[in-house]
Amino acid sequence: MSEYLVTCIGLTKRYGQKEALSKISLQLAPGRIIGLLGPNGSGKTTLIKLLCGLLQPTEGSITVDNNPVGPHSKAVISYLPDKMYYADWMRVSDLFDLFADFYADFDRERAENMCLSLGISPSDRIKTMSKGTKEKVQLVLVMARRAKLYLLDEPIAGVDPAAREFIMNTILTNYDEKASVLISTHLISDVEPVLDEAIFLREGQVVLHDSADALREREGKSLDALFRDVFRAQIYGGGTL
Repeated sequence: MSEYLVTCIGLTKRYGQKEALSKISLQLAPGRIIGLLGPNGSGKTTLIKLLCGLLQPTEGSITVDNNPVGPHSKAVISYLPDKMYYADWMRVSDLFDLFADFYADFDRERAENMCLSLGISPSDRIKTMSKGTKEKVQLVLVMARRAKLYLLDEPIAGVDPAAREFIMNTILTNYDEKASVLISTHLISDVEPVLDEAIFLREGQVVLHDSADALREREGKSLDALFRDVFRAQIYGGGTL
């Protein structure tokens, strides 16, 4: 049995002639909060979708919890996409029913308590909610699962600072300490305080991967400052950010 929760070997994904990921090899241990850091277009969402099984690799392999991507990995991964996919007519209680039907590890009581703390009623409809409230409900559903790996794609993008604080607190207080959380973002300063580990992704390649403390000590700067240095050419050179 591997000591790693996720192992990627030579992972490559092409869309036609465009290579979104190029020969990614990495291993992620359980019990870690990991930042997947890079500007827009760097391959973060592609990597997350490959881990979820929503995309198939062009080359290379992935194992999650010692199994190839498939029914087992889908059962132990809780995925927060970068866009909401629930129908506006649904009530919060409908979403609870949906998740309870699909996921054996969904803790309905936990979800209800989180919504109660937000002042959200199970009878509330999605279409009556603000964008920020919709994002919170979606996060509640994801974090109410007792998963082994949480994949959060840009969970704090497009929300105000108060909502970001709530989102980060919800993540920290509701994941199992034996599970790992992979947070994709380009808003480094908001997530840096909670990160155990960081992966810097640029143009589909891993350019840095180490513990957050090791990176800060070796580079003599914060992850936020390091991010700005690593991606300055893309940020100011007409790149993809």
